[in-house]
Amino acid sequence: MQLTRFTDLGLRILMRLAVSEADGSGPTTQSVADQMAVKYTHAAKVVSRLQSLGVVETRRGRHGGLSLTEHGRAMPIGRLVRELEGTSEVIECEGTNPCPLRHACRLRAVLRDAQEAFFRELDPFTVTDLTRPPTAGVLLSLADRPAS
Repeated sequence: MQLTRFTDLGLRILMRLAVSEADGSGPTTQSVADQMAVKYTHAAKVVSRLQSLGVVETRRGRHGGLSLTEHGRAMPIGRLVRELEGTSEVIECEGTNPCPLRHACRLRAVLRDAQEAFFRELDPFTVTDLTRPPTAGVLLSLADRPAS
């Protein structure tokens, strides 16, 4: 199973926010996009989704920026990945060219169980767990880099 770029970026943004200074002005979406080497528009879509999940707070204006909410710090990574990935299955059995085995195949159920096992393995971890050293130092060094 491979995570979408959307989910990957969402996790990286949350990790970056987890190590932000608690001075009331977090990084902007633009600065996070620059630090993660992604387009602003892609980062903005991810931030919007993270905000709708209640894991990121956004503030506009002079002292604006992004911050990780307490809910975001405590949310299990497995639940977060489930939310960002959606409910799609690992394989497409129906679609425009349906699989001829779909009515008698056990693969779909086995893969669905494997996908859930993958999420369950992530459940014990939070963003805080993911940002322990040495990761925290690398994330902080991204913040110190000048914008490109």
